Formats: sequence, C-alpha cells, structure tokens
Amino acid sequence: MKKQKRTKKNNKDNKKTLSVVILNYNTKELLSDCLDSLKNVEDELDLEVIVIDNASSDGSVKEVKKNYPWSRLLISDSNLGFAAGNNLARNEALGKYILFLNSDTIIKKNTLKKTVEYMEKNKDIGALTCKLVLANGQLDKDVRRSFPTPWVAFTHLVFPLDRLFKNSPLFAKYWYTYLPDNKTHDVDVLQGAFFLTRKKILDQVGWFDEEYFLDGEDIDLSWRIKADGWRIVYYPKVETIHIKGASKGKQKHKNFVPKSEKLRYRLAGVNSMEIFYKKHLWERYPFFINYGVLIGLKILKGVRIIKITFLG
Repeated sequence: MKKQKRTKKNNKDNKKTLSVVILNYNTKELLSDCLDSLKNVEDELDLEVIVIDNASSDGSVKEVKKNYPWSRLLISDSNLGFAAGNNLARNEALGKYILFLNSDTIIKKNTLKKTVEYMEKNKDIGALTCKLVLANGQLDKDVRRSFPTPWVAFTHLVFPLDRLFKNSPLFAKYWYTYLPDNKTHDVDVLQGAFFLTRKKILDQVGWFDEEYFLDGEDIDLSWRIKADGWRIVYYPKVETIHIKGASKGKQKHKNFVPKSEKLRYRLAGVNSMEIFYKKHLWERYPFFINYGVLIGLKILKGVRIIKITFLG
C-alpha cells in the first residue's frame, strides 16, 4: 500500500534553518490552532512547516489544503503511529534543525527563534526543549524526564516516592522536580510534543524507531542521541502551550476518542516501556530485576485495561 502522498513538491536545493514537523491524527481544530500560532511567528527565522496526516477521518486534510496552503502536506493511507508517521519527513525536511511538534500545541513569540539560537551557540547540544505549559498554566511535568531505569520507574510508578519527596535528587529523578522549572539544565529525555534537534544527528542515529507505535519513541531517540555523545537540554527561557492528551483520549478538547481507541493508546504505552527496557536496559541488570520489571509491566497493563473498560 502506498504510504504517502505529497501535495507540494520538495525542492531539495531550497535549504531551511528549521523544519517544523507536525503529525496529525483526527485533531483538526487543534491542528488549526497550532498552525495559526506558527503563522504568527513565521518571520522569526527561515522555516518550513510539514504536516503529516496519519489517515485522519475528521476532515483534517481538507482543512489544511484550504486554509494552510503555505504548509507542506504529506498524507499517509493508514495510521502508522507516532514514530513511523513522523519518519515520513525523513527525506522531505529541508531544515538544518528539525522540530517535532505536537498538533495540540500553541507556539508563542520568540520560542522558535530563541531555542534555535541557543543550539547555534551551544554546539554540543544534540536536542532541546522549551518550557511546556498546560492550558491551566501549570508546568507539563513530562517536558523533562530521566531514563526509566528500574529505580526511577519504581519511585514513580510503583511507590510514588517522587510525589512525596519532590525535592529529593534520590527519589524525584523522574520529573526532575528537585530542580527549579525555570532553570536551564541537562536532562535524559525530551517529550515528543516539542523535540528540537539537528537533522544531521537524526540522520546519524536513525530518526524514530518504528517498533514503537505510540509513546516511548521520544525516550528511545533521546537515549540514542545521548549515547552518541550529545547533550540534551531543558531550556525554559521561552515556552509553548501544550493542551496535552487530546489525540489520545485523555482530554475532551473538541474531539472524541472511542473507548477502543483509548485502550489501544494506553496499552501501547505499556508495550513501549517493555520494548525500551529490553532494548536498552536488559543487559545492564540481573535477571531477577529484569523479570520483576516484566511482571510489573504485566500488572500495569491489567490495571489500564480494567480502568478503561469499566471507568472509561
């Protein structure tokens, strides 16, 4: 099956400073808000916007063609998931920098300009994110995370010690809550909602691992970038609004996600944890810890099935 259709030719001689890659799946209204915000900052630097539609059924493609002809639209014939969907931009993006941006975000003035400038000044940075703020004004805690080692996962998922001891470097590693959210600092993992990196690095490490359908691919890419010797940085001097979770059915923001779709998304998250652990951490820990992790993931999967099935 043909995976991709283009609506505009790509002139590969027309290099750009930044390619903004937005993956869309049935988030037409959110996507429109996101594209409107990008239109408002288009004069900040030489950029292109690539919208990848993952076989939406809500009229997203028609909306983009009609109201945002200045963007480049790539259309998939099926829902490829986050990793494979974003990877459709691999041979299309013209930017020196690539920004993977969620459709449920609103870009503020100077955010693109300042983040790219910071990476230009700091050549050892391989990937960077800005401060992500939820619609209620609070920090999106997932914007900065540690790798989910057994200890970090234990203190976050099993016994939430990171919530009890928010200022402890020992217990609060997952969300770095022991560090001020207005401080620039190195992190392990960036959230895929705003993931700015250099195209040459993506080409070196292989873009997103398509074994992941949804969730985990940003952790995996962060791991490979860091393993390649690059720094990963949280840069809160500028910010972006993140509606968060609308396309996964976690919020009711102008779109409805069926219960079956919610279950698919939630289980994909657990499956991604298992893929990441076996790929990057399995050889680092003894067998009893490894199998303890697998048992814990099976339990977590069961809990999510029960919650979605009976509570919605």
